[in-house]
Amino acid sequence: MTELVLSQNPAHTRHGSSSGQPLTRLDGPLKVTGRAIYAADQRPEGLLYAVMAVSTIARGRVVSLDVAAARAHPGVVDVMTSEHRPKIFVDPDVHDQPFNFCFQALQDDRVRYAGQPIAVVIAQSLEAATEGAGLLAPRYESETARLTLDDVESFTPPFVGVGHPAMAQKGDVEAGLASAARKIDATYETPMQFHNAMEPHAIVAAFEGRKLTIDTPTQALAFGRARFAEIFGLSPDDVLVRCPFLGGGFGGKGLMSGPIVLGVMAAKLTGRPVKLVAARAQLYGPFGHRSPTRQRLRLGVDAEGRLTALAHHAKIATSTFDAFFEAAADASHTLYASPAIRTSHEAVRLDTGTPMFVRAPGEASGSIALESAIDEMAAAQGMDPLAFRLLNYAEREPISGKPFSSKRLRECFAQGAEAFGWQGRPLAPRQMQDKDGLLVGWGVGVATFPAVMFQGVARAVLHADGSGRIEATGQDMGQGAWTALAQIGADALALPLDKVEFRSGTSKYPDAGMAGGSGHTATAGLAIHNAGGDAIAKLAALATQDPQSPLYGAGNAGVIARDGRLMRRDDEARGESFAVIMARAGVAEIAGEGKGAADPAAQQQYAMHAHGAVFAEVKVDPDLGMVRTTRLVGAFAAGRIINPRLAQSQYFGGMIWGISFALHEEALLDRRTGRVLNADLSEYLIPTNADAPAMQAIMVDERDPHVNALGVKGVGEIGITGTAGAIASAVWHATGVRARKFPIRPEMLM
Repeated sequence: MTELVLSQNPAHTRHGSSSGQPLTRLDGPLKVTGRAIYAADQRPEGLLYAVMAVSTIARGRVVSLDVAAARAHPGVVDVMTSEHRPKIFVDPDVHDQPFNFCFQALQDDRVRYAGQPIAVVIAQSLEAATEGAGLLAPRYESETARLTLDDVESFTPPFVGVGHPAMAQKGDVEAGLASAARKIDATYETPMQFHNAMEPHAIVAAFEGRKLTIDTPTQALAFGRARFAEIFGLSPDDVLVRCPFLGGGFGGKGLMSGPIVLGVMAAKLTGRPVKLVAARAQLYGPFGHRSPTRQRLRLGVDAEGRLTALAHHAKIATSTFDAFFEAAADASHTLYASPAIRTSHEAVRLDTGTPMFVRAPGEASGSIALESAIDEMAAAQGMDPLAFRLLNYAEREPISGKPFSSKRLRECFAQGAEAFGWQGRPLAPRQMQDKDGLLVGWGVGVATFPAVMFQGVARAVLHADGSGRIEATGQDMGQGAWTALAQIGADALALPLDKVEFRSGTSKYPDAGMAGGSGHTATAGLAIHNAGGDAIAKLAALATQDPQSPLYGAGNAGVIARDGRLMRRDDEARGESFAVIMARAGVAEIAGEGKGAADPAAQQQYAMHAHGAVFAEVKVDPDLGMVRTTRLVGAFAAGRIINPRLAQSQYFGGMIWGISFALHEEALLDRRTGRVLNADLSEYLIPTNADAPAMQAIMVDERDPHVNALGVKGVGEIGITGTAGAIASAVWHATGVRARKFPIRPEMLM
């Protein structure tokens, strides 16, 4: 399978709207029966296998490689090095566009981080390539690695995130702090984290003349095609990128990475198809990670507890050769009403791979610090942390002053608190125990994430037999996009879901935008919605201009479409089926095109965000300091929900990642070599089934007429932003110990 073609099961038939139905995943049977084909499953004729040799130091240069020994190994075809490689047509160190980050492609002998590819061995078998890579015996000139936020002098980054200013301010922060009746000044630290998707990064690349075919797990098919064409001096029309199935991404498969480029280079060097799959340990370096942060929060309140000032400063890290800066402090732009707010960033350049987008980039790191500081301020004021948040509720976006396009956070607080049983929570910490003597704590955190939209295009087709087809790129990395987009497509074509075929997973289809930023359903969905509308309008024009049709003379505006029929708006008894209209016109199919993009005028006028509140219960062993999250209740307002079952799955996934952020995840570096010490899923801790508590995700009804025509916001990343802070709050409430460094370790609580 080289592209995704989903023909829906009749069991999914819905008359009326498909959107809003909690359907199971349409691609689920393919996955559970093993018929889903991933990139590394491809085996074209003449396939060779490539294995990367990666650096074991973080800074210096490669002095020598025993290429002769590797080439002499049985089965080895070639060894690609900085001195023996095909030409590429761009400078990897130039990043002249926001998403053109640097990639390492064996351009010189410099080592910039541990785990950097320094050679690629290409062989007839994976075993021969692996053994050949082991024979290279690299020698280095090593320099002292700079690995922590304190190792080098900092600077003010030119921007943070995707082009936001490094500093933003409203009002006089210092005056607000000086006049405050009560203040806190606290510093919080978050660690380096890695994506760790189930499917490793991989590529199968094959040239046929100037035609390049690539199978690779990617969140951005069309963007990848354009970038591959640029790197290898090809026309985008000569590049085909395929990815019908993607085993997790979390941002790590959104943009170009060096090892994927190396796979294409190996195919070009040998003239044969090449497969390169990164080993699990090799994922900790060239594919991005979440930057470590050190964040200082200064808050002031008046005698009643209303904020007078909020200052959020973040120290962040990037690599020595690239320009991604985690926008951690920007989390304080949107949540709490304060007459004075300042957010600022400073950065350091370290000898690591480049930090990159990791699920809820900026917001995840920033929100755990902000929510912890808000919780500390509430405790200092002697207020319930939920009451404190309600007192400082922002009716307009605080930093910009814009009204929200929609905001039902109050309803999230109310519904979440009721479901959790928040009433009666003691103010003081260490007041609750269970029957086994474990300390019990309750905490709350506010969740938020911007309502992002990219630009996308889709095609919708009506067939003469009364069926339809949707074509769009984009990607499903586990969030259920194929199902949600098919539901939108069925509604757009006014057909039952089982009458619509959904095609995607290859760059030959219209570019429906990237799967990232919690903006995929909004972008691709709006494009599909508009494409279906275009096809229906063309069909209606046929009917209303045909004297033999009962719809003759009604005009497009006087016709409605439902369940495969067109009907007069003023008399629904007068109508006919799509198939009859097309048969009489002698038309085999009608194709519509549609675009999906944000409305610039609405974006100028409104602040657009999804919101939520997460309530957490933890239990802590008073002797051992072991923490267990035992309950999570999240209430979220994220616009129109296309598929409640899939949205719940996304909320649960985000909340589990929040557990991971608060209690588990941390990449540990060897200070001598710069290598990640726990570069595997045995010692890089993430929650297992035993760590996942009882969870509830409440979907608060929210109608947003401004965010886009569908009213859709994102649900994929918001769950992290409330959960991590809620757990940190709950740990304090259980123990009386305030954790300011994450993840929270047992020794911090003993």
